[in-house]
Amino acid sequence: MKSTVKRKCDYLIVGAGLSGITLANLLATKGEEILLIEKKNHIGGACYDYLDGGIIVQKYGPHIFHTNNKKAWNYLSKFTEWIPYKHKVLAFYKNKYYPMPINLDTVNSFFNLSLKSGAEMKLFLKNKKKVIENIKNSEDLAMSEVGKELYGAFIKNFTKKTWGEWPEELDASVLKRISVKYDKNAYYFNQKYQGLPKSGYTTMFNKMLAKKNIAVLLNTDFSKEKNKIGYKKLIYTGKIDEFFNYKFGKLSFRKISFKIEKLNKISFQPNSVVNYTDNSFEFARITEFKKFHNTKSKKTIISKEKYDNAAEDFYPIANKKNFSILGRYLDESKKLKNVIFFGKMAEFKYSDMDDIVIESLKRCKNL
Repeated sequence: MKSTVKRKCDYLIVGAGLSGITLANLLATKGEEILLIEKKNHIGGACYDYLDGGIIVQKYGPHIFHTNNKKAWNYLSKFTEWIPYKHKVLAFYKNKYYPMPINLDTVNSFFNLSLKSGAEMKLFLKNKKKVIENIKNSEDLAMSEVGKELYGAFIKNFTKKTWGEWPEELDASVLKRISVKYDKNAYYFNQKYQGLPKSGYTTMFNKMLAKKNIAVLLNTDFSKEKNKIGYKKLIYTGKIDEFFNYKFGKLSFRKISFKIEKLNKISFQPNSVVNYTDNSFEFARITEFKKFHNTKSKKTIISKEKYDNAAEDFYPIANKKNFSILGRYLDESKKLKNVIFFGKMAEFKYSDMDDIVIESLKRCKNL
């Protein structure tokens, strides 16, 4: 990764995560001079990974690229080969593993049934679901989808351990990503294109930034350096409340700590990702990285993940208080000329990786 003292550019991009890197590459391809600054000591944001003993470790938890958008897939394919990978998740509840998302096998195993079809599963869950005409929060949504027992086993405590708030405190949009499958499909995603960069995300990002008209400054705080850099337009991918010096209050984010451990064993758990959904465990999930790339090694590396109020901000928390504060910041942002707010922190919304790439391709045409 190159570093530079360049201080003049056409576009100053703040934040070298997926949003900033993608726009940097696209704008540089159009001939613009780009200065990309990042306060961390590495690029890649939450997708940053590194090699340790032949194992690609995703420092901030698992990220699998999945999309139905051929343009997004083809765009990133210019910078990486892909390892075909279809993601599976298991839930560990009361000393037993269950497929996630909830599917026919989950229901049969949990309730000790032998349902044979999606139709039988729907009929069974119909008697379990809570009828809620006005869905107000994530608890309402989950209870109306799977009922009290499955909600209590797999969703309620896991959500608290993941987000730091109970489902009834979160907007319904938070759990809309949780699907129920009325068959034995155990895969987490259903999109046409799914995979992992063969040599990791960081290698892919370095190739995206390998242009003469892209300069990168790491360990650089925008708030301290903004008056020292000359630019025509600013693209800001950091936290929108921080940009405005928290004048309307602080937005709350999901804070996650990752405890990475190297173990002298070939395998730790039966799957790459296991959710620990009851309160017997402090952590929310464990990722075993070698299982993503099927890496052959006598050792393994795992990451224990949990909500930690003292940890770094990662994902926006959708609730009424935040939406109220966000509205004031968005109104303020509209008053600024030549400043573009983009990405999950700047726009305060959860986005899958392909959403970021698709939106970057669209926005670049208009910049």
